[in-house]
Amino acid sequence: MNRRDFLVNGICAASAPTTRSAFAAPAQYSVTVRAHQQLGVIAPDFMGLGYEISSPARLGLLSPANKVYVQLVRTLGPRGVIRIGGNTADYANYLPNAAPVSSAKGTVVNNAVLEDLGGFLQATGWKLIWALDLGQGTEAEAIAEAKIIMSIAGDRLLAFEIGNEPDLFARPKHRKPEFGYPDWLAEYRRYKAALRKEFPRIPFAGPDAAITTDWVTRFAADEGKDSVLLTHHYYREGQNPTSSIEKLLGVDPKLQPQLTALKAASQACGVPYRICEVNSFSGGGRPGVSDTLAGALWVLDYMFTLAANGCAGVNMETGVNHLDFISSYSPIGDDEHGHYSAKPEYYGMLAFSLAGKGQLLGVESDANSPEIKTYATLQDKGSSTVTLINKGAATQVSTVSLGEHLKAKQGSVTRLSGPAIDAKTGITLGGAEVTPEGTWKSAKSESVPVRNGQLAVTLPPFSAAVVHF
Repeated sequence: MNRRDFLVNGICAASAPTTRSAFAAPAQYSVTVRAHQQLGVIAPDFMGLGYEISSPARLGLLSPANKVYVQLVRTLGPRGVIRIGGNTADYANYLPNAAPVSSAKGTVVNNAVLEDLGGFLQATGWKLIWALDLGQGTEAEAIAEAKIIMSIAGDRLLAFEIGNEPDLFARPKHRKPEFGYPDWLAEYRRYKAALRKEFPRIPFAGPDAAITTDWVTRFAADEGKDSVLLTHHYYREGQNPTSSIEKLLGVDPKLQPQLTALKAASQACGVPYRICEVNSFSGGGRPGVSDTLAGALWVLDYMFTLAANGCAGVNMETGVNHLDFISSYSPIGDDEHGHYSAKPEYYGMLAFSLAGKGQLLGVESDANSPEIKTYATLQDKGSSTVTLINKGAATQVSTVSLGEHLKAKQGSVTRLSGPAIDAKTGITLGGAEVTPEGTWKSAKSESVPVRNGQLAVTLPPFSAAVVHF
């Protein structure tokens, strides 16, 4: 199916399901929740957002006074992680009393904007990962920067990273073409020693690799036990004319091998791993793809995929990027005139915030299509959720068997949907949009009876449903 047919089918199916059903019966598949197969606990601070260091240099953005932005973050969860770094981190300067500058290759952060950031962390309740400048900076500058960050973050500091994407340092000419992992490790250890001399208990994460997963495996062996977190980045690909909705919603052959290697590295050193910079297509995303309902479905599936592979959390990139414009994939929209809003990807993250907590359970399904994904969790006080995702153009009917370990008389269904797969507006969760003030409350849920441990849920094309018991 080409892109045009894919979109036309999706639009027709989403806007006129009754017309479609007259021609084709919904597809049927069954799901069985294996509550005795407990795959691991989803970290309470799994949720995260990622920013270029040029973001806090924007006056009033990451500030407790920015009430709507604070609320948008809090609506995603009472706990989470802000990661500040990106390519701009290796061109940035901390100058205590200079005017702040937000620029791809010349960002300046000062005491005032960093104190705002500290207040933002307190207001949201989220933690901080901060990337220090290794590309252009010095050890003395790193010490001065770390001191102010530790001061403003306090107990909300999770870790420092030393350099952003050092496996790509030869591309922006931070280092010579032959620069490799041993070269970076030597620099990392020199910076770490200098910082530890000043701050004996300073926490580190790394290696913050862009694409070379082997760097994480080697770092886990070399430095894992002296770190609090292993970090890696992920993008489906660099955005280009072939960066389509089909590609975004389809299977990425490189993803599962990467996650398998990261999980093994984490287990080998006993340190969690986090995908601390990620979104659909790098370079700001693909307009008409990243900023649509497709992005919402992708991020919901992606976050659960990480959780199922033992990942400790994820930081979805948002806002101004390393090319100095607001990325199409941003979960939080920014018109650069002081107005902020929930964009399509935000709704996928919000759906995960409802379901992605507690113990992840095993699920078996006879769905023979990668377009259908199912996840289950056991939450506090014995409640449970099943999340059903339909990334295809056909209506699906899922028969969910809870098994002998989960007891319920009915389920409550909260749906993630939109007018069409390529819709940029009109995306809702529970029949409601996020308000202009940054709050959200479900306006519509469906009660589904459970009979003999089973229930049936209809999934329209290009939609998802969180079933809560």
